[in-house]
Amino acid sequence: MSRKDTLTGKGKLKGNRVSHSNIKTSRPRELNLQTQKVVLPNGRVVKLKVSTRTLRTISKKGISSVLKKNNVKF
Repeated sequence: MSRKDTLTGKGKLKGNRVSHSNIKTSRPRELNLQTQKVVLPNGRVVKLKVSTRTLRTISKKGISSVLKKNNVKF
């Protein structure tokens, strides 16, 4: 299974590792993914793999507004 946020679809980014001699080497920047159980507005409980940024958005705005913004159907 890929390491992507199930709600927003965000994946890993590309960054550079910079040595002391300033040589740049490509490296992946992984998301901080967490597995959470979320209660949907219709009462269903769903396990989601979401990033910590998405968890903060859910706690601030609520799950229904995040689902509506990202056009996710459950």
